[in-house]
Amino acid sequence: QVQLVESGGGLVQAGGSLRLSCVASGRTFRSYSTGWFRQAPGKEREFVATIGWSGDFTYYTDAVKGRFAISRDNAKNTIYLQMNSLKPEDTAVYYCAADGDSTNLYLRARAAYWGQGTQVTVSS
Repeated sequence: QVQLVESGGGLVQAGGSLRLSCVASGRTFRSYSTGWFRQAPGKEREFVATIGWSGDFTYYTDAVKGRFAISRDNAKNTIYLQMNSLKPEDTAVYYCAADGDSTNLYLRARAAYWGQGTQVTVSS
């Protein structure tokens, strides 16, 4: 069992930066691929980024490539999403997720475990 708790969301002006954190509980966390998803009002939840269990594999949706960076610290059971050059269209609730198979995250938008979400609002 893995529990995920996100933090770091907030209100920022366009062009600004935020760093989201996701702390996981559970001894097996470091064996899971993890990722970030987001859901804007009136839209379906969409994949944002994923990172493999060792940190050597990362994958991003095209909309955030070059602006967002995902990382993890297995010693702290924490994953991060550094978001730079934020745009109003990045406004959404951001969710942390974990799954034993990274393809579930970036190909199927599925995960075995989800956090409760953190709101990110980018003003123009």
